[in-house]
Amino acid sequence: MNILKEKLLNKTAVLGVVGLGYVGLPLAVEKAKAGYHTIGFDIQEEKVNKVNAGINYIGDVVNEDLAAIVKSGYLKATSDFSMVAKADCVCIAVPTPLDAYQQPDISYVKASAMSIVPYMHKDMLIVLESTTYPGTTEELLKPILESSGLKCGVDFYLAFSPERVDPGNLIYKTKNTPKVVGGITPLCTDIAATMYESILEAPVHRVSTPAIAEMEKILENTYRNINIGLINELAILCNKMNINIWEVIDAAKSKPYGFQAFYPGPGLGGHCIPLDPYYLSWKAREYGFHTSMIESSMMINDKMPEYCAERSGKILNRFQKSINGSKILILGVAYKQDVDDFRESPAIKVIDELEKLGAHVNFYDPFVSAYNDHGKSKKGLEKLTKEILEVADLVIVTTAHTKVDYPFVQQHAKFIFDTKNAMKLVKERTNIELL
Repeated sequence: MNILKEKLLNKTAVLGVVGLGYVGLPLAVEKAKAGYHTIGFDIQEEKVNKVNAGINYIGDVVNEDLAAIVKSGYLKATSDFSMVAKADCVCIAVPTPLDAYQQPDISYVKASAMSIVPYMHKDMLIVLESTTYPGTTEELLKPILESSGLKCGVDFYLAFSPERVDPGNLIYKTKNTPKVVGGITPLCTDIAATMYESILEAPVHRVSTPAIAEMEKILENTYRNINIGLINELAILCNKMNINIWEVIDAAKSKPYGFQAFYPGPGLGGHCIPLDPYYLSWKAREYGFHTSMIESSMMINDKMPEYCAERSGKILNRFQKSINGSKILILGVAYKQDVDDFRESPAIKVIDELEKLGAHVNFYDPFVSAYNDHGKSKKGLEKLTKEILEVADLVIVTTAHTKVDYPFVQQHAKFIFDTKNAMKLVKERTNIELL
């Protein structure tokens, strides 16, 4: 039997995770809970210190789980990459954002790989989990890692396994979400799958190449992007036709087959869905191919924050108010309900659009007290009071948090623009307008 595979099966392998964020920390915790000694790597000393103190900062990690595995010695964090030499398997889970030109920024992946190279050893597995364009593992990562002098598929093993973290999902977590794995060689795939099968309760789906696994992740999120783009476009049309799009969707989803409900909103947020189609469109141009349907949905979704600002202006006009100088209260800056994650949040883009037009904007979010987005910082309100609501010329609901008292909001707000149908159970609706 392969040496590394045997170490994985008898739990003597040491596992590493590069990047201790929304993906990396939950993965490191599951590895340690499965009985592997695990090392977490991160360049941010603040994260390293918190992990080593057993202090959790990720919503999908159970506080007690982190404290227990740190105390038992199964998980430790470091910023010292020389510790890679002690690891048998290393998963890379670092950010892959877009640059200023909406092109993939894979500098974090490159930097991580180059940090690993000096400490690589024979019979080692490297898995990339960061969402990226098809070809990254083979075209970018493999040559960097082989600069160590070790040969992929012979001396070390390389695979791609896309992260599928859904922050705030109460049912599917890292532990029970099925995994897809594609290695450079069949043995690479087998060893990577063996690792995940020994950690997760969910099945592991093996594919023949890393590019298939990379494209699979792009497909998942592009599917959502296109369908959300469709429903956003229909929401704009339905507004012109004086038709309630939310009631239309409820009626359509009564059909037990052939329809999956997607909902409109102020735009797309999070690290994956708004970004992944850009990776694919960028890579497609290498082949002289234009992803016209994908690009159309991206244009619609990217325009939604501006559209919401325009709609807000029209609402204020009815009250003889100019958007310039108006006091606007935003409810929710997280990119989805009941999480503290504001990466690529459309709510922040709505705030930016409103402020460009001269509005005075405050926000309240029970999960996010302040944010720093692309160099712009804003502090939120600590409480949602009657006085705060009454003084606002317009309240805009941009995240459907369940911890907000919406009847209270309706009772004290002059007018509400609900872009998420968060107030659907509020009976008195004379001062509520839906997206």
